[in-house]
Amino acid sequence: MTTIAETVESGEVDLRRRPGRWIGHWSPEDAGFWRAAGRRIARRNLIFSIFAEHIGFSVWLLWSIVVVRLGDVGWQLTTSQKLWLTAVPSGVGALLRLPYTFAVPVFGGRNWTIVSALLLILPCTGLAWAVEHPEIGYLPLVLIAATAGVGGGNFASSMANISFFYPEREKGWALGLNAAGGNIGVAVVQFLVPQVIVLGGGLALARAGLMYVPLAVAAAVCAYLFMDNLAEAKADVGPVWSSLRHRDTWIMSLLYIGTFGSFIGYSAAFPTLLTSVFGRSDIALGWAFLGAGIGSVFRPFGGRLADSVGGARVTVGSFVLMAAGAYAALWSVEHRNLVVFFAAFMLLFVATGIGNGSTYRMISKIFQVKGEDLGGSPETMLAMRRQAAGALGVISSVGAFGGFLVPICYAWAKSNYGGIQPALRFYVGFFVLLLAVTWVAYVRPGSRMARAGV
Repeated sequence: MTTIAETVESGEVDLRRRPGRWIGHWSPEDAGFWRAAGRRIARRNLIFSIFAEHIGFSVWLLWSIVVVRLGDVGWQLTTSQKLWLTAVPSGVGALLRLPYTFAVPVFGGRNWTIVSALLLILPCTGLAWAVEHPEIGYLPLVLIAATAGVGGGNFASSMANISFFYPEREKGWALGLNAAGGNIGVAVVQFLVPQVIVLGGGLALARAGLMYVPLAVAAAVCAYLFMDNLAEAKADVGPVWSSLRHRDTWIMSLLYIGTFGSFIGYSAAFPTLLTSVFGRSDIALGWAFLGAGIGSVFRPFGGRLADSVGGARVTVGSFVLMAAGAYAALWSVEHRNLVVFFAAFMLLFVATGIGNGSTYRMISKIFQVKGEDLGGSPETMLAMRRQAAGALGVISSVGAFGGFLVPICYAWAKSNYGGIQPALRFYVGFFVLLLAVTWVAYVRPGSRMARAGV
C-alpha cells in the first residue's frame, strides 16, 4: 500500500492530478493521507454531491404533491390514476439507477454530476407545460411524469462515487449524510410546492416545475467548480457482473426494497392516501412533508448506529418498527382514526430512514469481509471495493422498485376492494419476512457475517 511518505512532494500530498479535475492517487485508508488531504477533499465533494442529489430527489417526487392539485386545474383523475402517476417516475428512476452507476467510471463522478443535474431541466419544463393542458389526456401526462425518473437515477451514481472518497470506518456516516441530503429533497418539495404555487393569490401549478430549473443549473455549476473525478472510482461491467454472483447482492436488494423502496413509495403515496382515505387534502398539502423529512433525518443516524453496533442488528430493529407501523396504519383505517393513521406513517418513515442507513452500511462491510476471507491483499481489497460499488448500483436499482410497487399495491387494493386494507396486511407480512431473512443471513449466532459485525 502506498504510504503518505511516498506521496509527499514539497510538503504537499501528491494527488497525481490530471486535467479535468481528475485525481490519480487516492488512498483514504492511509491515516496520514486522510489527515493531510483526503478528509478535506472528500468533505468538499460530499457537500456538493448532497446538493445535486437533493435537487434530483425533489424533481423525482414532484408529482407526489402536484397530483393533489391537478383537479383544480382541469384534470379529473381517479385515485388509482393518481397513484399510478406517482408510481411511474419511481419505476423509471429505479431502471435508470443501473446505467447511472456505470456512468461514473465512464465520465467521472464530477462530470456525470454535471450532466445528470442538467438533465433535470427536461422533467421540470415538461411538468410546467403539461399541467396547464388537460386536453392532452392521461397517457401523455404519464409519459411526461415518467421523465422525472432521471432525478431518481442520480442517487446511484452519487452514492457509488462518494463511497470511494471515504475510508471504510467512516462510510456509514458519509453515505448516510449523502443519502439523507437527497432524501430530504422529498420533504422539501412536498413543503415548498404547496406554498409556491399559490404565491400572490390564485393557483399557478406550472411553478412547481419552473422553480427547480435554476436550482438544477446551480447544481451543475457547483459540480463543475468544486467536485473532483477519482481515477480509482471504477464500477465497470466486470466488477458489477462479479457482484451479481454473490448471494448477498440479491439478499441486500430484497432488504433494500423493504427499507428505501418503502421510504420512497410511502413518500409518493402518502399525500394521495391522506386525500383519498380520509378526504383531507388540506393535511396532505400542509403536513405530508413531515414523513419524508423525518425519514431523511433518521437515515444518517441509521448509518452511524450501524458503524457502532453493526448494520444487520440495526436493520432487524428497523423491520420490527416497520411491521408495527404497518399494523397500526391498518388498525387506523379500519377504525377511521386519522390521528393514529398519521402517527403510524410517521413511525414507518422513522423506521425506513434508520433501515436505509443501516442496509447501505452493510453492503460495503459485506464485501470487505469477503475480501478478508480471500486473503486481504491490497489488490483483493481494491477489487472488492469495486465490486461493492457495482453492487451499490444494482441494489439501489432493485430496491428503488419498491417506490413503484408501493403506490401500485395501494391502487390495486383501492380498485379491487374499495380500500387500502389488503395492501397494509401485505406490508405487515412482508416486513416480518424481511426481519427473518436479515436474522438468518447476518445476525444468526455463529455465522461468518455475524462474527464480523456486518
